[in-house]
Amino acid sequence: MEHSNTQSGAAKVSIVMIGQQAIMDAYLCLLHLTAGILVESLFNAFATAAFFKFVVFSIFEMRYLLAIWKASRPMNNGEGWETMRRELSVLYSRFYGILLGGILVMYEFHNFLRFILLLLYSFWIPQIVTNVVRDSRKPLHPHYILGMTVTRLAIPLYIFGCPNNFMRIEPDKNWCVCLIVFIGLQASILLIQNYLGSRWFVPRQVLPEKYSYYRRSDQDTNHTTDCVICMTAIDRTQRPNVCMVTPCDHFFHSGCLQRWMDIKMECPTCRRPLPPA
Repeated sequence: MEHSNTQSGAAKVSIVMIGQQAIMDAYLCLLHLTAGILVESLFNAFATAAFFKFVVFSIFEMRYLLAIWKASRPMNNGEGWETMRRELSVLYSRFYGILLGGILVMYEFHNFLRFILLLLYSFWIPQIVTNVVRDSRKPLHPHYILGMTVTRLAIPLYIFGCPNNFMRIEPDKNWCVCLIVFIGLQASILLIQNYLGSRWFVPRQVLPEKYSYYRRSDQDTNHTTDCVICMTAIDRTQRPNVCMVTPCDHFFHSGCLQRWMDIKMECPTCRRPLPPA
């Protein structure tokens, strides 16, 4: 959350990815609580784990979901409270509806539980798709990607890989290997996107034309322009990469606008939305 605590940073994160992880933590909370009730000797340990899982998904992850939702609609912040409350109600209704619906699906199709778990563990895919669509740059910290990938493997690998697990489920090593490869491939693509660009695996021929902030402007280059961020003059007769021009034809120093876009993806002068750099 600290890595994406700005409006621009939160807007790069997929709300579907965080919502999917929140649902997984809610299921783990219920799983620990149920296991604690069934195995009385382990009730204290499982109840404690269930409590912490409840805190994680109901406070931290729901707060993160709200931050991403607010960042994805910056132009509507001037709307009335009733409109915002109605949209928030829809957001929470969808979340808890999917949560309860997932429980019913797993109960009705318990014979396909391993396949359903594979779908649950595809939580990095929405972020990969979001990166490609929005051309996002480093939306998630590499430590977060690696940490979540490794820690979320612990419980399914114990249940389906340990021959002496307390749930007495028959081990399935092939499924465990499939799960590791599946989520490892997702994490690898996400990490490579951090270093080679979010669209590194997409052919250039199918990519839309990207806006260039160093494009030539029709305005007179001899005309003096001030950067409204640092309030100093911009020398437009120097190298082209010294200044950047927005789609609304406002000029800024390159360093000033890049630091600005790390916080807000809107023009400092007219507040219009800015395309990815």
